[in-house]
Amino acid sequence: MTSAPAPGGRPPRVRRTRSTTESLGSIVIAFEVVIVFLAALVVFGLGRVPPLVAFGGGGALLLLMIVTVPLLRYPWGVWLGWAAQLIFFAAGFLVAEIFFVAALFIGIWAYCMIVGGRLDRQRSAAAQRPDDPPLAGGPPLSGAH
Repeated sequence: MTSAPAPGGRPPRVRRTRSTTESLGSIVIAFEVVIVFLAALVVFGLGRVPPLVAFGGGGALLLLMIVTVPLLRYPWGVWLGWAAQLIFFAAGFLVAEIFFVAALFIGIWAYCMIVGGRLDRQRSAAAQRPDDPPLAGGPPLSGAH
């Protein structure tokens, strides 16, 4: 299949291959953004802090998480994701139930970072290995039979 030039005569844009860690991390953060928004509403609704603090703090954490997603391609971006997880966990001091929800997300985040890192290392090692030679007596590689 041949790719046709994009409108205007430019060649089509080649997408960067995302790592497994980056993909899994962005999925976790996307789900967590919804939960953080709802948690900010709960903190506001319970009147634990003034509305400006509830929405300002929740909005700042949401902004941090949204900014973290494209930065997950870098190792420090993953650490920024860890910081966002810990900040969300600290919100449990305002509403104790947030401790439980944040602990669940920390567990999911840790699992995704560990498994994603392992899969990325395996993919990198497989890409660096030379191709295995064909087995003796197997079919010819040229496609002619």
